[in-house]
Amino acid sequence: MDPSNPVADFNAFFIQEIGAVLFGIVFFFLWRQSRAIYFGLWAAAWGLRGVAAIFGYQLLADSGGVGWLAPYATFDFAFAIVLIAAARAGFGTGLREWRAILRLVALLPVFVVLIYGVAMYSRLQAYHSSHALLMGFIYLYNFIQLRRQGGMGFRIFRLSLVVLSAAFFEHAFVFLWVYNRGDAPTWARYLHHESYYDFALHCVMAFSAMAMWSETQMDRLRGLVAEVEDLRRESSHRSDLDALTGLLNQAALSRRVEQPDALDCVVAVCDMDNFREINNRYGHLVGDEILRNVGSLLQRSIRHEDEAYRWGGDEFVVLFLHQTADVAGRRMGDVEHRLKDFQVRGFGALPISFSWGVAETNGRPLRQALDEADHSMYAFKRARAELNGEHQRTH
Repeated sequence: MDPSNPVADFNAFFIQEIGAVLFGIVFFFLWRQSRAIYFGLWAAAWGLRGVAAIFGYQLLADSGGVGWLAPYATFDFAFAIVLIAAARAGFGTGLREWRAILRLVALLPVFVVLIYGVAMYSRLQAYHSSHALLMGFIYLYNFIQLRRQGGMGFRIFRLSLVVLSAAFFEHAFVFLWVYNRGDAPTWARYLHHESYYDFALHCVMAFSAMAMWSETQMDRLRGLVAEVEDLRRESSHRSDLDALTGLLNQAALSRRVEQPDALDCVVAVCDMDNFREINNRYGHLVGDEILRNVGSLLQRSIRHEDEAYRWGGDEFVVLFLHQTADVAGRRMGDVEHRLKDFQVRGFGALPISFSWGVAETNGRPLRQALDEADHSMYAFKRARAELNGEHQRTH
C-alpha cells in the first residue's frame, strides 16, 4: 500500500482530534491558572493542530489529491510557529521578541507555494518527511530552551519533549526510506495519522505539565507559609519587646521563668538607686530618656546569646547564658561605671547610682535563681546605703 494514497483511518483521525482537544484544554487550563505565556501558546498551538487534523483527514480521503494539502500544511506550519514562540517565551508572563514570530508568520504564503510545488512534482512522503523533521527539531528546541531547574514534573516534561523529538526524527527517517524505495510497505501507513504511541507520549507531556504547575503552586504555597511564619515570629517578637527600652518585656520574662527546662546561666537583677528622685526633680521625660539609654547600654554590654529584660519600672534582668558569676559581676560593674558619666540633654552630667545582684542557676529552676539575685541586689543596695550613711556622719 502506497502511503501517499492510503485509505482514511477514522480511528486514527478521532485519536488525533481528541488528542488536540484534550491537550488544548489542559494547556488552556494551565495558562488560566498560571498566566504563563508558555502554556498559553501551547494551548493555541493545539487549537491549530486540531484544525490541521481535519484538513489532513480530507487530504487522505481525497484519493491522493493535493487540493487539501495547502490548508493542512498552513495550519501545521502555524502549529510549528507557535511552538517556536513558546520555546522563546519560556515561563515568563509576556511574549518577548514577538516581532521575530510575526516574521515567521509572514513566511506562510511562501511555505504554501513550496508545498504545492512539492505535491505537484513529488509524492506526499517528501512533505511528510520534511514536516516530521521540522517537528523533531521544534520539540528538541523546546527541550533545550527549558533549562530552569524544577521538580519531577518539570523533568518528566522535558524528557517527554526529547522523546517526542526522537519519535519525529524516526518518522522522518522512515518516510525518506519509503520515498527512496519507490514502494511502501503496509506498516508505513501509520505515519499519516496520530499513532497510539504518539498520543501516549503527548499525554505524558500534557499531564507532566500539570504536575509541573502543581509543583510550582506547592513551592509558592510553601513560600507563603514560610513568609507567614516569619511574620508571625516577627509579630511575636515585637509583642515581647518593651516599647521604651527595646529590651524584652516582663511578659517575655514570665514565659522564660515558666519554662520547665533547666537553664545554665547567671541571673543578674539590677535597678537604679536614685531613679525616683530623678523623676521627681527632672520630670518623667528625663526619666524615660534615662531608661531608654540604660536599656541600650545593657543591650550593648551583653553577648548576642544573652538576654536582657525590663522587669518593670527601673528594674532590669539579664540572663548570662553559659557564663560564670564572676564574669557576670564584672559586666554589671562595667555598666555601673559607664552610668557614672551619664549625660542628659539639657542638664549635663547626671550620675546614676546602680545596684545589682547575681545568682547562678546550678541546675535549679530559673525562678529560684531570679529570687536569689533579687535578694542579693537589695542586700547590695542596703549595704551601699549604710556605707553612704556612715560616710556622711563622719563628715
